[in-house]
Amino acid sequence: MRREIPGPVGRLEALLDEPPVGRGSNRDGRYETGRIGEILAAVVFAHPHPQYGGTMHTKAVYESAKSLARIGCAVLRFNFRGIGLSQGAFDNAVGEQDDCRAAIDFMAERYPEAPVWVGGMSFGGYVASIVGVNDPRVSTVIGVAMPFGRFDFSAVRDSIKPKFLIHAERDEVCPLKEVREFYAAAAEPKELVVIDSANHVFDGKASEVGDALEELLADWPDPMSGAQTR
Repeated sequence: MRREIPGPVGRLEALLDEPPVGRGSNRDGRYETGRIGEILAAVVFAHPHPQYGGTMHTKAVYESAKSLARIGCAVLRFNFRGIGLSQGAFDNAVGEQDDCRAAIDFMAERYPEAPVWVGGMSFGGYVASIVGVNDPRVSTVIGVAMPFGRFDFSAVRDSIKPKFLIHAERDEVCPLKEVREFYAAAAEPKELVVIDSANHVFDGKASEVGDALEELLADWPDPMSGAQTR
């Protein structure tokens, strides 16, 4: 469902994926706005670096959103300021954090009873994770192809909020070695899944990102109860 949500510098273009009929739907098979039903979580998912072609339509972002919707989440993908129909201009991850907060505002208001999760890919993973660990409404953080080494992730590393990470074995932007170092130092609870033979954008492997998230989170019972590591 295409949406326009209010942002700090104007409208933000967005897409909302709600759970399939039967998950949180009423007896007529229609989904009721704002009804918790069986919603696992209200999720905000951010896209990769806009100056390198990242949008809410990036394949791994699309697959992530669809997989989360399949397990019962309502998922909002949005274009950062200056991308697509979103107003404003690129702000080097500063204003983009405000965009992410606006998306959280929208989802928290629309699904007031649901846990709020944030996620993102690469640049969007940095933005979403920094916002998420500092926002008391957010209970869980999801990071795909996180650019450790290019930004300061110390707040994410030290946060006790659950952190679910998906990374590519052959990531040329953030080598797997850096991810493993971050993961070893990160506070519990946490999970890391590595996609074999994949590159940073998961060419030919995007569906595996969705599969990994579905497997990790389908039975996630309590966002603050802790995750096992591997």
